[in-house]
Amino acid sequence: MRISELGLAPEEVPKILLPYQQRWLADTSGIKLYTKSRRIGISWTEASDCALAAAQTNGENTYYIGYEKEMSRGFVEDAADWAKAYNIAVSQIDEDEEIFRDGDEDKSILVFRIHFNSGYKIEALSSSPRNLRSRQGRVVIDEASFHDDFPGLFKAGKALRLWGSHIHIITTYNGIEEPYYELEQDVIKGKFPYSRHFTDFNRALEEGLYGRICLVMGKKWSAEAEAEWKEQTIEEFGDDADEELFCIPSRSGGVYFPRVLVEQCMSAETPVLRLSLPDEFALKSEEERFSEMQDWLEFHLAPLLDTLHPHLRSSYGMDFGRSGDLSYIIPLQEQPNLVRKAPFGLELRNVPFKQQEQILFYLADRLPRFVGGSHDARGNGQYLAEVAMQRYGISRISQIMLTNNWYLENMPKYKSALEDRSILLPEDSDLLLDHRCVVVERGVPKVPDSKRKRGTDGKQRHGDGAIAAALAWHASNNDQEEGYKSQGSTSFDAW
Repeated sequence: MRISELGLAPEEVPKILLPYQQRWLADTSGIKLYTKSRRIGISWTEASDCALAAAQTNGENTYYIGYEKEMSRGFVEDAADWAKAYNIAVSQIDEDEEIFRDGDEDKSILVFRIHFNSGYKIEALSSSPRNLRSRQGRVVIDEASFHDDFPGLFKAGKALRLWGSHIHIITTYNGIEEPYYELEQDVIKGKFPYSRHFTDFNRALEEGLYGRICLVMGKKWSAEAEAEWKEQTIEEFGDDADEELFCIPSRSGGVYFPRVLVEQCMSAETPVLRLSLPDEFALKSEEERFSEMQDWLEFHLAPLLDTLHPHLRSSYGMDFGRSGDLSYIIPLQEQPNLVRKAPFGLELRNVPFKQQEQILFYLADRLPRFVGGSHDARGNGQYLAEVAMQRYGISRISQIMLTNNWYLENMPKYKSALEDRSILLPEDSDLLLDHRCVVVERGVPKVPDSKRKRGTDGKQRHGDGAIAAALAWHASNNDQEEGYKSQGSTSFDAW
């Protein structure tokens, strides 16, 4: 039975919707999320509201985004069916290709569209953020956890909010390492003023899901039949039932460090110091660069170093980057209970080699009871690792080539430290993002070359903070006596 066969007036629609569907339509929040069990009729419910909104003279367009073509086609068909049920005038339903320019190529996207006599429309688009450019209206992101670039879609959709549009996000779970799950958790914590709906299989059944299925299929409802159907459905889903039906997200997905594991080892009291330099800085004279950097160090870094406990063993880890990736330094101090605590994190973006040397020496020279540092010695990082070894001694500086063997041996040790809460890091969303870049690839927990994400500054990250933290943990286990003896002058000493 199609909804269009019922001949409903719009005001009569709530009579046929289940309570959880009614609550969704009654919520007029600008941005709302729906975490749900499979096939409980939320997308279908959303189509009813979109059809009504597009039919009104003061209504709005709808841009529906599913992750596959058949989802898009199905939503448009549902919306058209609702329009017939409302007896709403629809001028045209079509399927078009839109051409756009991507670099030097012309590319096309398939668009399913309903035109209403009101002048508004419902469009079902492919899941590329660029599709929302220069559009205005409601954005519906369906099965958000399964889109390749949900953060990009959500970001593009928020631009439409400037003119009063709404964003409706609907999905089942796809693990806890997905961006949607992280957004939802932030909403639950009150970090964002969005509304959140949640209906698992049990709640849907309590509110009449099986009774509605019986009505549509022409079956007679009974409590016994419902219990049997529920048991059969759970058996059919098998191991996936927890996530697909009962909205219990899985902990898999290839990401090596679960979000909750890293978060439990972060402290809001620990800052991250960030330095990003313009390209012109490298063109200044050596004396100017040294002087300006020394001023920055004494103003920004010295106060943090002054907070270090003078009697605790200190170490550091450093992941190196120059123009594309970051350099990230994490110092650690070993507490009396053996927890390694980071007093701060230090990010360096686009900092010349000499200034990275200057910063590193300024920091390491002032670490109390310094026992060692571990460096990413690949590529250009080899220079800084070498001069650090020359300054502080080969027994204290580890020059590490981040090979698969090193990852296999040391990443599990670092993960164990997180699990035991033996390390305390800065509470920082970018550092958390860096840990999410570590994935298991052919059995090796590492940051693949292609695994890059955008940080809070909009610039790329490559797991830099996570590598620095693993290197810092490695260095903190150096059993050398504290202190150091310089192995000879460097260019830094000559300044």
